[in-house]
Amino acid sequence: MSTLLITHSCFVDHDTGPGHPERPDRMRAITRALERKEFSDLLREEAPLRDDVEEQIELAHPRALIDALKEARPSGKQAVRLDPDTVMSAGSWEAVMRAVGAGLRGVDVVMDKASGVRNVFCQVRPPGHHAEAERPMGFCLFNSIAIAALYARKKHGAERVAVIDFDVHHGNGTQDIFWSAKDLIYASTHQMPLYPGTGELSERGAGNIWNAPLRPNDGGEQFRDAFESRILPALHNFGPDLVLISAGFDAHRDDPLANLRLLEPDFAWATEALMKVADSHANGRLVSMLEGGYDLDALGRSVAVHVTRLMGA
Repeated sequence: MSTLLITHSCFVDHDTGPGHPERPDRMRAITRALERKEFSDLLREEAPLRDDVEEQIELAHPRALIDALKEARPSGKQAVRLDPDTVMSAGSWEAVMRAVGAGLRGVDVVMDKASGVRNVFCQVRPPGHHAEAERPMGFCLFNSIAIAALYARKKHGAERVAVIDFDVHHGNGTQDIFWSAKDLIYASTHQMPLYPGTGELSERGAGNIWNAPLRPNDGGEQFRDAFESRILPALHNFGPDLVLISAGFDAHRDDPLANLRLLEPDFAWATEALMKVADSHANGRLVSMLEGGYDLDALGRSVAVHVTRLMGA
């Protein structure tokens, strides 16, 4: 069984402007990291531009939001700010359509027993986990991973889908979309206090929301304890038939936007732990989608260890 990388050159065309941390160089840093010899066996595909992508986006977002963002997209060099952090440029629409398409393709591949692919990493931007049902925010336009989860349920009959989010920022958008869905689980480690201000232990949804907030300057010991004491027991009790990861790497010690102190071995450990959940309950089916990570060197190294573990190395 193999690991598949899904990405596309258009992701660098989502131009957020000078000084923005969610910048095209993030893609270039990851591409350099995954060009090394040890990734020669990594399968690779281009993120598709699917004819049905807007139909699938409607699983998580109202048609009015899709139409509003389509109308807002600029045609020239001048970018549009949807809020102080969230930008659309002329290249953003294709990028977000292919980012959503990557998640859909990843689900299709791992749910197909004949594909020979056990797990998938989607190297995409813009990220998605802050996008709520009715509004983009926090660098995010559409919530690609929530769409992928709902698509797995609709297209493939997945009965229990889990999203695990180890981005340093709480995925308020995914929580919002999953809030009342008992057959979906959202589990998150994240720094608090920090943007976007959600992610308290008391936020439980329909009993399907499992937040494990960490304090500023917490490191690998506290991160692993949060997984072992709260996240992993909830996942094993839930018994997902598909595991999705919101793979943000901005909890790294070197990241400029937050104050956790994780290192590459911590991301490797979390990846292995989630693969064991997938092996136990989902025949290994796992799709990981890139979220944050803003120090370029740390991002490249962290994605490399994540993909290395997905490959079973």
